[in-house]
Amino acid sequence: MFKRALVSTSDITGLIEFLKPLAQSGCEIVSTGGTSRFLKENGIRVKEVAEVTGFPEMMDGRIRTLHPKIHMGLLARSFVPEDFDLLKEHGVIPFDLVVVNLYPFAEAYNKGLRDQDLIEQIDIGGPSLLRAAAKSHERLTVVCDPEDYKKIAGGQSQLKDRKKLASKVFAHCAYYDSLVAQALNDDNFTESTTLTLGLRRKAILRYGENPHQRAAWYVSNVPHRLSLSEASLVQGKELSYNNILDLEAAVGAVSDFDSPAAVIVKHLNPCGVALGKNTLEAYTKAFEADSVSAFGGIVALNGAVTGELAQILVGPFLECIIAPEISAEAKEIFSKKKNLRVLALPTLATKSADDVGIFEFKSLRGGALVQSCDSAAAWSSSWKVIGETPNETMKKELVFAQKVVRHVKSNAIVISRNFQTLGICGGQTNRVDSVKMALHRANGRGEDLILGSDAFFPFRDSIDLANNHKVKWIIQPGGSLRDSEVEAAAKEHKINMVITGTRHFKH
Repeated sequence: MFKRALVSTSDITGLIEFLKPLAQSGCEIVSTGGTSRFLKENGIRVKEVAEVTGFPEMMDGRIRTLHPKIHMGLLARSFVPEDFDLLKEHGVIPFDLVVVNLYPFAEAYNKGLRDQDLIEQIDIGGPSLLRAAAKSHERLTVVCDPEDYKKIAGGQSQLKDRKKLASKVFAHCAYYDSLVAQALNDDNFTESTTLTLGLRRKAILRYGENPHQRAAWYVSNVPHRLSLSEASLVQGKELSYNNILDLEAAVGAVSDFDSPAAVIVKHLNPCGVALGKNTLEAYTKAFEADSVSAFGGIVALNGAVTGELAQILVGPFLECIIAPEISAEAKEIFSKKKNLRVLALPTLATKSADDVGIFEFKSLRGGALVQSCDSAAAWSSSWKVIGETPNETMKKELVFAQKVVRHVKSNAIVISRNFQTLGICGGQTNRVDSVKMALHRANGRGEDLILGSDAFFPFRDSIDLANNHKVKWIIQPGGSLRDSEVEAAAKEHKINMVITGTRHFKH
């Protein structure tokens, strides 16, 4: 049975139910500040830390538990007799239970606290207590998560259990510190020699990309405004590993547009993207763009799903639908398809914004790559135009093609017209094959087509192909050694070409 416990918590979930039986069995409870008051109000006898240390809380609570009479009681080793001789010499009673969790820093950050107000939410004493107690797990039990109270509810623990709890404490402290590092980051991640990324597990998934692979979903407590962790599951089965990846791709693509937009994603690539006067028209155009590939796809919309739109969405087989709002009528219609996953992410309705300060991570065996996010640009007067000057509508159409192409795996080609994709191809090992396949999908679907490319054309052959399929406009970054030959081919075929100077590879 535990004899002496040190308690300091911000999360009081289950605390009274856990501590009351211990206190009734004779366990002395030492506590601090708000935790002490809470325990006393609930009938648990408490000794204040100040009574133990002989020092009051100081500096607005910054100094509470940072004292030898506390940490000696945590760090004394049972296998070193001299340690306990020191405790007796200085009148220190050892602890055998520590219950601590940390200031809610992430919650403070997400509420908008900044500068000194946020700094005051950085816990110092708590991590020190946890680390000291976890280091002494050979004789001491430490708990940082209310979920673990049930593991030691009987007032005792085995070494193997204490070791697991100690491991959890070090992970908890590292996670907490990483949140602080993220919040204080000045976007100079490339200047740092270390990188920490604090993530908490949101869900254990049924499996990974394939049924034989284990998988889990982790999220940051300092989320991006379009984080899927902020979406609510309106109905349907739990999300799979592949669902989450495709939803991430779809949300990223549809958030590029301020006008009503719809994006259909299949295997991380958009297969249909369109704008419309409303979300219903946008989805109709996106589905018509490639109805074959849309089978089993993921649909992302940046406007509310009405009953009228829901009636159309339940027609084909779709895996997931995500939108900022799902109307009551739409929910009723979707309920007839129990397995269809429907999610609401309100921030999808907000105007698009660059991902300033947000980084992308790619895992490697034994490491990771990190980079700032790519962003889509509006029309720029610095872009080079070969041929006729586009009118304002054509400028917007060219920007639409460029925005779409940056979400397609390289080598990426997009054929579009009237703010609707007509042919998309990416992931090929050479650009001319991507051009052929994208043009094949767009074949017979109109004239004066727009072709967008994520990178330069190494040869003129793609331009010759475009001419055979009624392409009138091309937007691409340029930068090839043969740019002059490519530009000459465009002039020869009377194809207008816009060169942006910015590549949009997506590996």
